[in-house]
Amino acid sequence: MRYVCLLAVLTSVLFAQASPAQDGAAIYKERCAKCHDAPTERIPSLATIKAMSGESIYVALSSGAMKTQADGLSTLEIFSLIGYLAPTGGAKPAESLTPTCKAAREFKVSAGAPEWNGWSPSVTNSRFQDAAAAGLTRTDVGKLKLKWAFNLGDVTVARSQPAFAGGRVFIGTANGVVYSLDADSGCTRWGFRAAGAIRSGVTIGDVNGAPAVFFGDAGANVYALNAKTGEQLWKVHPNSHYATTITGTARFYKGVVYQPLASFEEALGADPNFECCTYRGSVVALDAATGKATWQTFTIEEPAKPVHATAAGKQQNGPSGASIWSAPTIDEKLGALYVATGDNYSDPPTDSSDAILAMDLKTGKLLWSRQLTPNDAYNTGCGAPNGANCPEAKGPDFDFGQSPILVTLGGSKRALVIAQKSGLVHAVDPERKGEILWQTRAGEGSALGGSQWGSAADSQKIYVAISDPGIGVAADPKSPQGYKLTLDPNKGGGLHALDLKTGKILWSAKVTPCAAGRTDCSPAQSAAVTAIPGVVFSGSVDGHLRAYSTSTGEILWDTDTAREFDAVNGKPAHGGSIDAAGVAVVNGMLFTNSGYNQWGGMPGNALLAFSVDGK
Repeated sequence: MRYVCLLAVLTSVLFAQASPAQDGAAIYKERCAKCHDAPTERIPSLATIKAMSGESIYVALSSGAMKTQADGLSTLEIFSLIGYLAPTGGAKPAESLTPTCKAAREFKVSAGAPEWNGWSPSVTNSRFQDAAAAGLTRTDVGKLKLKWAFNLGDVTVARSQPAFAGGRVFIGTANGVVYSLDADSGCTRWGFRAAGAIRSGVTIGDVNGAPAVFFGDAGANVYALNAKTGEQLWKVHPNSHYATTITGTARFYKGVVYQPLASFEEALGADPNFECCTYRGSVVALDAATGKATWQTFTIEEPAKPVHATAAGKQQNGPSGASIWSAPTIDEKLGALYVATGDNYSDPPTDSSDAILAMDLKTGKLLWSRQLTPNDAYNTGCGAPNGANCPEAKGPDFDFGQSPILVTLGGSKRALVIAQKSGLVHAVDPERKGEILWQTRAGEGSALGGSQWGSAADSQKIYVAISDPGIGVAADPKSPQGYKLTLDPNKGGGLHALDLKTGKILWSAKVTPCAAGRTDCSPAQSAAVTAIPGVVFSGSVDGHLRAYSTSTGEILWDTDTAREFDAVNGKPAHGGSIDAAGVAVVNGMLFTNSGYNQWGGMPGNALLAFSVDGK
């Protein structure tokens, strides 16, 4: 998935990894310490620099006052230096991790109790909650009102998928904090600070009979915590490649944590001094009790090797990429695990990019692969004026950002259904090595278009939200970069219901344009969608969360989250665009994030809880 907001991602990754920070210390000592360790009136001290944001430091090093001192440093070396200079990402105070719940409440995860576990309440990744677990009916939805709001800290992006179990909500933040909150009141049961930003959701399982939560951070560290207390049980770093990161939510299944891995290496391609690319996507199976890897399967069989020299005289390597950005899907019948992959980063393209891969649950052995867009090799060099590191194929950058959904078509027939950034929706046969059953166009498709983060399915339909935003660039003297991304308020959006057996579009919901006067606004519906009987929920970059009828597509409920909320943990929370993770519906409540300023959207830091009449 494309990193337009590259800096925030890279710095969060480097902060979470020890070795780049150590290299940064050496660069600082060589190039910066002479002045900043003995500052004069016009030279800031190291302490002052550490109080700056990583973005401000980057601007100073790349195009500002410190450009001369950074001359000759590669992009990786600059970010390593930033990781040393601003390891906390800025001067903003850290969130309080102190428990605030006044009344003790037993925490127990009971078999069969309502929950929203990880990316989806089922291992099939349908993002469908049945009536008993949802606790909400089609009639109830129109009565939903805010029950409480929680401030996720000094962040501008709220994207971690909320999880629910045992009367608690578990949520990660871009500041690297995982919270356990009381679902009824939003008070804090515990908080845990990880080494880096949390982009994925939290998964609930057990370790030696006790409930545990599992998640990964942007530095590709994977954690297990005691779900009751927040105590760390283990922490592992299953892949040594410097560019590894985690966006896809792990899946716990029968004592094993299956964690997909991705990378930010694709985003470095625009640097002519960068020797692109060597990363390969993978899935790692970790023993839930110890964190020990039982198997790791790469999406590209062989490691990258030198391919050719670039115009800048740097070596380009390949094949590379095919990251996994989404949660794995489990097929209990066949004992298989399914993942969807991203594009290649460099030549030569492989047949495992933009594909659904099937792996054996126990061994990780590749069972089959079905590619749905061939020759998709792309990195950010393709958009740079010098074209540095751009593969010959030059895109189209139609990688998968969502999970395959395993559905039943009737009798013994089943399918894996998935929507793509290309705008196509696919159904393939898991029994016949991914043989294509049908394909339907639901959106235009682009690097940030088509269907982004997740679809939902019930027994008859798949519900597909469409992004397809219009993105531009405008000068902004207040921005450290001198420009900002802009959104077309009339471009993008849409929600479709497709018949699972045929792929026929049964209805299409009318796009709701941005309200007059609202800035940083797009009707694009990039976030994952969620379904319950009779209702499908879809959030929008315009800040609205809407509930649609699964029969007709009519809007049943609409709430605007792009505003200020009184938060239960002190400072007001601010809502904004809704993107990435979808809503969790469980036990009569609905939980959603609000705030996403990447791609020019509205920033925010809110976790919102709704219930019938706010009770």
